[in-house]
Amino acid sequence: MDVAQAADAEPAPSAPAPPAFAADNVIEMARQLAKSPFKAPKPALPDPFANLTYDQYVAIRSQPGAALWNGDNVGFALEPLHRGFIFSTPMDINIVENGTPRRVPYSRTAFDFGKLQLPTDLPDIGYSGFRVLTAVEGQGFQEVAIYQGASFFRAKARGQTMGVTARGLSIRTGDPDGEEFPLFRSVWIEKPTLASNALVIHALLDSVSLTGAFHFTLRPGEATIIDTELTVFARAAVDHIGLGTMSGVYLFGDLDRSKIADVRPNVYEINGLQMLTAKGEWIWRPVANRDTLQISAFGDPNMRGFGLLQRNRSFYMFEDDDQHWESRPSLWIEPIGDWGEGQIQLLEIPTESENNDNIIAQWRSNAGLAEGATKVFAYRQFWCWTPPARPTLATCTGVRMGKVGKNTRFVLEFSSETFSDATRSSQIKANIVAHPGQTVWSRLFVSAERKSVRVAFDLDPGSELFSELRVVLELSGQPASETWLYRWTV
Repeated sequence: MDVAQAADAEPAPSAPAPPAFAADNVIEMARQLAKSPFKAPKPALPDPFANLTYDQYVAIRSQPGAALWNGDNVGFALEPLHRGFIFSTPMDINIVENGTPRRVPYSRTAFDFGKLQLPTDLPDIGYSGFRVLTAVEGQGFQEVAIYQGASFFRAKARGQTMGVTARGLSIRTGDPDGEEFPLFRSVWIEKPTLASNALVIHALLDSVSLTGAFHFTLRPGEATIIDTELTVFARAAVDHIGLGTMSGVYLFGDLDRSKIADVRPNVYEINGLQMLTAKGEWIWRPVANRDTLQISAFGDPNMRGFGLLQRNRSFYMFEDDDQHWESRPSLWIEPIGDWGEGQIQLLEIPTESENNDNIIAQWRSNAGLAEGATKVFAYRQFWCWTPPARPTLATCTGVRMGKVGKNTRFVLEFSSETFSDATRSSQIKANIVAHPGQTVWSRLFVSAERKSVRVAFDLDPGSELFSELRVVLELSGQPASETWLYRWTV
């Protein structure tokens, strides 16, 4: 070709620009994915990652300064997490900047592998999840959330240590036929701006029975707030889906201290389930490490909030210099919009280890999902020291249980500033209900100095193997405390 011909030739076409990203893209991906059968990801890993022990896995650390956005002054940084141990399933991580998505390729140089010997030809093995870091003035970057494993994620408020775990969705949790674990196949994380103080995460959920598209908006602070929007597409009929599912550790406490010989007085990161009903009733249900699996259900057509809480914030309640149970987050969820008919379900699972999340709470739909159905949900999570919504009435701040002859004695302490008025407190009455079984003795102890009312009562279960207990303080026929519920078992 001569110069003239070259001048007349059309220029070579440039590569097409990648399509712009929008939240609707993930919804459409989930919709299309639901039309084909589920294909499990291939979690196979090359040596030495295929058979890592826990100690070997946790020895793999991110290199200092290797986090994405580390020097970009956007208020956040991301650390992709390595695959291995129980975290073998890959998660595709994509960064969205100026509307353009870009996959984050695997980088071996981003990690310190300790004593592990790596092959020279290590391929792109992807990641198992990611850690979210937030900039704290004068303290650099600090961890605020982790998304890793199936659809599990955790977050915390400023000054806390990681604790309770949330799930994107649960399927048949606690059912005799076994549980199905959905997973996040891919995430798209929008690069934030310093002014926004928010991180937007999109996630594609996949499972045998359904697919889903998540839109998380994470805002760190004194309480870390995660606004969650979810669109679900059913591949098959699903009779039991759980929303707002969360789990935590409870090994022993005041209600079951005698079960385990331990130098520490208490070992738990959450000690009860708090609920706010549509009628405005506050319910506190302490949890326990049971001898057998216990499943409790609390029906309410429009529950206004629920969560697993850590109510004890004193180091001396736990005296554990390593775990610091007193600084674990409470997780409170407020539904947005109409979730339909459902119930809060609590599972208490026996455990001998503090490494097991043996307490599970979830909102369970009564209707489930029909094959081909689409459902949209939204809710707000508060990872916090104390939930923003809290009872204005007296709350239960202590409980003891022990044997008195053939009966079981309970002692509950309710605390409130209003109990400093001795005249008013002297008019308090306790409404105590046991079913089945009966209470055979009760007494109130009023202390204006401690600003508390203690309720003691004896339960005679007769020949029954369990009894549902309900206690509420009343003044002039009106509630003066939250409602305390508990299931006593043999």
